[in-house]
Amino acid sequence: MQTRFVIATAFAAAIAAPSFLSAQKPATMPSFKAEKCYGIAKAGANDCASTGNNSCGGSSKRAGDAKAWIFVPEGYCERIVGGSKTAK
Repeated sequence: MQTRFVIATAFAAAIAAPSFLSAQKPATMPSFKAEKCYGIAKAGANDCASTGNNSCGGSSKRAGDAKAWIFVPEGYCERIVGGSKTAK
């Protein structure tokens, strides 16, 4: 019984590890002309952040964080309610 538990735990860790590591990387620049738009990312869906605890992609704790940003097509950020080209 103990061996099964150890194997199951190791298997679960091997499957879960890549998702944890991939969430800690900043987003790569998209192929289209883009700009950083602060204040519109949903919780856990940011590309990165200027400062604070959520500096890596996908680590924002709250939606609409003024320091977290996502890439949007160039010229669209200021059209989105709550969007800003600079961190607040």
